[in-house]
Amino acid sequence: MTPLEDLLTDKAVGCVTGAAVGDAIGGATEGWTPEQIRRRYGGNVTGIVPPYFEDWRNARPIAPYHKGDGHVTDDTLMTHALIRVYEKVGGHLDAYAAAEHLVPEMMGEKRWIPELEAEALPLQRVFLAEKWLVLRLHYGHVDPREAGVGNIVNCGAAMYMAPVGVVNAADPDGAYAEAIDLAGAHQSSYGREAAGVLAAAVAEAMRPGATPDSVVATCLRLAKDGTRTAIEAVCDRARDLDHWEGSFDALREAVAPYDTVADTYRDQGLGARRPSRLHSIEELPLALAFLLIAKGDYRETVLGGVNYGRDADSIASMGGAIAGALGGAGVVPSEWLDPVAEASRIDLVAPGVSIAEVARRVHADDLAARRAHEAAFASLTRDVPAGGTA
Repeated sequence: MTPLEDLLTDKAVGCVTGAAVGDAIGGATEGWTPEQIRRRYGGNVTGIVPPYFEDWRNARPIAPYHKGDGHVTDDTLMTHALIRVYEKVGGHLDAYAAAEHLVPEMMGEKRWIPELEAEALPLQRVFLAEKWLVLRLHYGHVDPREAGVGNIVNCGAAMYMAPVGVVNAADPDGAYAEAIDLAGAHQSSYGREAAGVLAAAVAEAMRPGATPDSVVATCLRLAKDGTRTAIEAVCDRARDLDHWEGSFDALREAVAPYDTVADTYRDQGLGARRPSRLHSIEELPLALAFLLIAKGDYRETVLGGVNYGRDADSIASMGGAIAGALGGAGVVPSEWLDPVAEASRIDLVAPGVSIAEVARRVHADDLAARRAHEAAFASLTRDVPAGGTA
């Protein structure tokens, strides 16, 4: 990789590549238990591995995807789509941007889809919770600010919100607010909340001098309801653990009261993924926990999520985004990054460079607007001469 322009670009590339690599490695272990993962791969996964099923096309007809072998999943497809939206808009995004730009990205142009090993519309690969965007916004013409209501509540919005944190680098409050608005087109309840908190985590990780502890503290300051309680419970438990190996039972026990998805991951009860102020997605608290256990180390953060199983690709992708933003591009191992880029036929570095440039332009515009506001407010607070106006 060529030298990067500055720390902003370095951290942005670390975030975007870190998320994609975590996603690709975790794809192979998604949906399985740690015991099943070790049995299939002869021990813990330590890098890129083949699919869980050799006959991946037919093993699960509902998901005939080539997961593994370094293929990124829909987490990365949606993240890159959001970056392209930022490039087009050149400014902050809201729920209307999802309707006007993100939906056309999903259904307007064929792209190489690694898990399908074919060119197809991104819409044809994403999960049902992401298809909801097209159903509600393109076909249903629902108010974008309310379109997420009724969707299953899961990590679908949070999994691609890292670019919001980059655009709002070092401003977690701004990242949280922007992601909450944007994600309203996709999710409600704790799924929407997780999107805001993930964006805030990345924005804090982009700040020079940020640490895993400051990232978690930022999340706890901003998170609401069950999302906050789950992060606190899981991260408190994580602080007692020295390594992700041997941690899974304790972390699952800590998050289980807040997670609506059953211990048998694919057997979900009637209460699963419904709106609630008491619950949380599992992926974000776990990603933060592995970040703490690894003390911010990129490789160990990702491997914790990969070997935990369940929604492993999203856990590893979220953790990878935060760890990559903390450490910069150099922390993402080239022995992972290069094969993932080659296998997925996707330039993983260019989107990070691009979103850094968007962040630079957005910050300049924000600064100009802030100065104009300060000047106007100063005029409002000047003393008014007797008998006249200022």
